[in-house]
Amino acid sequence: MTTVYNFSAGPAVLPKDVLLQTQQELLDWHGSGMSVMEMSHRGPEFTQIIQEAEADLRDLMAIPAHYKVLFLQGGATTQFSAIPLNLIGRTGKADYVNTGHWSKGAIAEARRYGDIHVAASGEDRQFTYIPDLTRWQVRPDAAYLHYTPNETIGGVEFQSVPTVGDIPLVADMSSNILSRPVDVSRFGLIYAGAQKNIGPSGLVIVIVREDLLGHALPLTPKLMNYQLVADNDSMLNTPATFAVYVAGLIFKWLKAKGGVAAMEQINIAKADKIYAAIDGSQGFYRNPIDIACRSRMNIPFVLHDDALNAAFLKEAADHRLLQLKGHKSVGGMRASIYNAMPMDGVDALVSFMQDFAGRHT
Repeated sequence: MTTVYNFSAGPAVLPKDVLLQTQQELLDWHGSGMSVMEMSHRGPEFTQIIQEAEADLRDLMAIPAHYKVLFLQGGATTQFSAIPLNLIGRTGKADYVNTGHWSKGAIAEARRYGDIHVAASGEDRQFTYIPDLTRWQVRPDAAYLHYTPNETIGGVEFQSVPTVGDIPLVADMSSNILSRPVDVSRFGLIYAGAQKNIGPSGLVIVIVREDLLGHALPLTPKLMNYQLVADNDSMLNTPATFAVYVAGLIFKWLKAKGGVAAMEQINIAKADKIYAAIDGSQGFYRNPIDIACRSRMNIPFVLHDDALNAAFLKEAADHRLLQLKGHKSVGGMRASIYNAMPMDGVDALVSFMQDFAGRHT
């Protein structure tokens, strides 16, 4: 089997150990004679799988008992609609912080359901920074404040949780969940698409404080109503069973690695190596993001000459370094180094970047 290092932003690399276990259990899960893909979602086998997955996630993130964990479908983008449908009814107003592509998408969708105010925006500097909290204009009667802790495309990441008083804080953690410890009690709702740090695409996890349930707008579709989903233990309809199963394996893998705090130290070391290669290249490579808010998960960079982009990508692929092309909206390159990216992959990328720069300077 050819070994490659996959720097895709998502669907992204999965831990090799998890893939091997999935392969071993594919035809027969724990002596049941069934694949997880063909089990009844209401049978005892899958009930065990989803209950263990929730318990392990609660353990990894220290999720308080008064928060519900929901396993939903449709990816994080579906939550751009579900969040205002469920939460905005409390006051009819919601505030958003705009730090890039995914923030903009959430704002545009939320405007279909209520009075949306942009409390702060980094668009004036092409989303290369995070506006200082002292400049945020948060309305005291907002039903919630939404922000994106890590912008997958732009490579901007909050290094701490903003303090916003009693207004419920809603966070799209799709690309940095489980990469660093967070105090869940500081949030009203956390949501994350699975295909970066959790598992296969199609699954989205919502962690929501119980007092925020039960306020859905009358037009909220049944399958988007958090209260109904919570009341039915994420079984309001057939969940993404195989994705839940793989997510559960990854939660166990993370626990075996020492948990989220241990993973954070590894992620810091991985990111530091790539940023050091960029900053030490004497201008051959450049990262446009303010140093104080550089992402540990998604590292965009440009070459000093765009004419070299094609050669860089081809030679990188020849060295088994894949999916390094930047998003079409920003160009250049992007290395996504989620939890499952091994240090060997980062070392291989850094070595290639240094060699390429040496040959094209």
